[in-house]
Amino acid sequence: MEFGKTVFLPVLLSLAALCPASAAAQELNCNVEVNTSSIEGTYRNMFDELKQNITEYFNENKWTNAQFSPMERIECRFFLTVKEYADDKIKGDIQVQLSRPVYNSTYTTTLMNFKDTKVEFEYREGDQIIRNDNGWNGNLAGILDFYAYLFLALDFDSFSPRGGQAYFDKAASVVQLAQSSGEIGWRAFEDTKNRSAVLSSFTDSNTGMIRDMSYQYHRKGLDEMVTSPDKGRAAITESLKAIGEVYATAPMSVALSMFRDAKLDELVNIYSKAPQNEREQVYELLNPIYPTDTERLNKIRKGDEKN
Repeated sequence: MEFGKTVFLPVLLSLAALCPASAAAQELNCNVEVNTSSIEGTYRNMFDELKQNITEYFNENKWTNAQFSPMERIECRFFLTVKEYADDKIKGDIQVQLSRPVYNSTYTTTLMNFKDTKVEFEYREGDQIIRNDNGWNGNLAGILDFYAYLFLALDFDSFSPRGGQAYFDKAASVVQLAQSSGEIGWRAFEDTKNRSAVLSSFTDSNTGMIRDMSYQYHRKGLDEMVTSPDKGRAAITESLKAIGEVYATAPMSVALSMFRDAKLDELVNIYSKAPQNEREQVYELLNPIYPTDTERLNKIRKGDEKN
């Protein structure tokens, strides 16, 4: 893994301390895209407006009581692909991605990379997306609220042990309201990869260890690798045991595919220069869980052959 020598977060935190309160910013810096290549018709203005409204909803709302400087905002992406539009109803899917910086480097690590395929909501040109923390304001606002709180929960968890609990609680409240609405994508047991299942993968007792893994992997592992590669990598190796525990108790959990999509390429880099016994340990852990990912798993096993 290539880490730069730039001092990153410590500098940001120092600068943040010097910023006046008036410079405090919202928490999210979300890049929004709306892909309408599958749609025929003259709806360009409406979809441009939708993109702008979603961007403002994420980035201009205040989601926490925490103080963020502009440089500390959480980087995320929200890619909506519209597959159908008829009778003011949009159907499609959303790719959501979340990243965070690694201490003392210019490297950023992916915390989440997930494709939500159960997306339906009503939208007309001129509509506003109204936020309501105490009630249900339609499926579009519900989806945006859910991912905003999930972004926050995962980011906070990566910096302190279960530090995102308040935002998992907020996301759970959104899911409860959504389930009462009857909209798709929220129902428990509707499928194993909808929004309810995603939340459960972090909050259920038999898979919740994935949250403890996040802190150890990121704060004790990646953040240590610049100054002590062996120490940081050892913490990551230890943290990966949680993936084995999730697989043993809930082999169909969406947590497993989410981890694969966010981390498998990164693990190839992390273990490129690791000792053989460490690479074998990680390979033996992951191989039963991801039997179709042989190419990447073999790269972990072989490491950097030039080394």
